[in-house]
Amino acid sequence: MSDRRPRAAWRRPPAEPRAAAASPEPPEARPSVVQAGLYRDGQRVSSPATLSETFRQLREHPDGMAWIGLQRPTEDELHSLAAEFDLHELAVEDAMEAHQRPKLERYGDTLFVVLRAARYLDAQEEVDFGELHVFVGPDFLITVRHGAAPDLSAVRRRMEQAPELLALGPEAVLYAILDAVVDGYAPVVEGVQNDIDEIETEVFGGDPAVSRRIYELSREMVEFQRATRPLVGMLHGLMAGFAKYGTDEELQRYLRDVADHVTHTSERVDGFRQALTEILTVNATLVTQQQNAEMRALAEAGFEQNEEIKKISAWAAILFAPTLVGTIYGMNFDSMPELHWTGGYPFAIGLMGLVCTGLYVIFKRRDWL
Repeated sequence: MSDRRPRAAWRRPPAEPRAAAASPEPPEARPSVVQAGLYRDGQRVSSPATLSETFRQLREHPDGMAWIGLQRPTEDELHSLAAEFDLHELAVEDAMEAHQRPKLERYGDTLFVVLRAARYLDAQEEVDFGELHVFVGPDFLITVRHGAAPDLSAVRRRMEQAPELLALGPEAVLYAILDAVVDGYAPVVEGVQNDIDEIETEVFGGDPAVSRRIYELSREMVEFQRATRPLVGMLHGLMAGFAKYGTDEELQRYLRDVADHVTHTSERVDGFRQALTEILTVNATLVTQQQNAEMRALAEAGFEQNEEIKKISAWAAILFAPTLVGTIYGMNFDSMPELHWTGGYPFAIGLMGLVCTGLYVIFKRRDWL
């Protein structure tokens, strides 16, 4: 990743010291400066409190390495770093703004790396993404964090406890950061796997709210895929430059291990997306089947109701005929000729029976009764 010449040879010639650069005095450290340290032979020799103090001490110790950690820095701070370390303006512009895609770019002797870290929030059952920008030079490493992840203080402690690894220079620190970001994906993968198992149970349990959960987790997997997939190509690009830049063999082994882990994670994430797509399809099928069953049940209920209505209507019609005849002959008008007819009563009874029997036969043939 970089030339393995003695670190002193990496720095500018004495005739062109950084102090000669026509740039404004760097601003004092603000809360965005999380931590700064100067290292020599894998050991921390000082902990400057401000950026200007870090720059001064690094000039005084050209064989040292500065490790500066920032979180959401101001433009003035980034401009002072750019003036001090000859950072490319495009890389600085990217570092000022979050929402960059993971990438690795080389500007002369400086590497600019953008990483997407992730952590699983168990209480909310969601994935929280952070963004990390890393500048790697011959004698400096600058991290710019946008978000809570990753925990770079743990990376610093780890490297300080392994001075033989830290002595390999900024490339070793970059490896440790890459390793921390990739290791941070493991709890996310486990958390998402648990969520998918729960979703499968809810799908077959008929939970109506599961569709929204599938959709939200699918969106998170899209973001997770955007964070992991480019990292595979970035690490393979670093490995392709091992011979060209004389990368230490120990670092080569470490980076290959990180590449294996991120490849495995990327494959798991791809599998999660496919699984969620299939679960969503199954859920849609089950919902459709449930809706069809409900519609069929409603149709059957309607059919049964119609049958009952037909029976009631048929009996009402049958009972209406004698009621009509009886009503007419119950009006008691003297002028009605049938009132004094000897056969009037048998005729009325016979008429009622005939009409009722005829209606019954008709309704029975039509399956109304």
